[in-house]
Amino acid sequence: MGSAAPRTLRPFRCDDAEACLALLRDCVHRVNSRDYDPDQIKAWASPTIDLERWRARFDDRFAYVATEDDCIVGFTDMTREGHLDRLFVSADHQGRGIARGLVRRLLKDAIDHSIEEITTDASITAKPFFERMGFSVVREQSVECRGVWLTNYRMRRAVQAEAN
Repeated sequence: MGSAAPRTLRPFRCDDAEACLALLRDCVHRVNSRDYDPDQIKAWASPTIDLERWRARFDDRFAYVATEDDCIVGFTDMTREGHLDRLFVSADHQGRGIARGLVRRLLKDAIDHSIEEITTDASITAKPFFERMGFSVVREQSVECRGVWLTNYRMRRAVQAEAN
């Protein structure tokens, strides 16, 4: 197999929404399914998610996609107040530093915009990754998603802790 094409990180564009939603659904089914039951997976990655409403959640946020060969392999977004909402990497591209690069980009945005702390609601699956990135658990929580309850973790990280 030849070497992989260089990975690029660029701002999210409106026309990325469909590919990002497809990536989320595939990732939840293939990766998060080890920590959540089939009903939880079905609710989380529902085929009935309204694409336009889902895309609109990227508006007025720091939002990025990672691409290889012009194909989206990861994405993230964070509110202007410092809440990291979504971070997903293709099931076929896990463990390659993509999520780390996306979070580092958000940390730079936080520094540049004087955001003192980043919070997130991490899945059971993502919790160890966020811990490795310097986040700590604030609390375990149970959240409703389309009538089904899922466990996740409110986590936070002080931005001042970022050292390149």
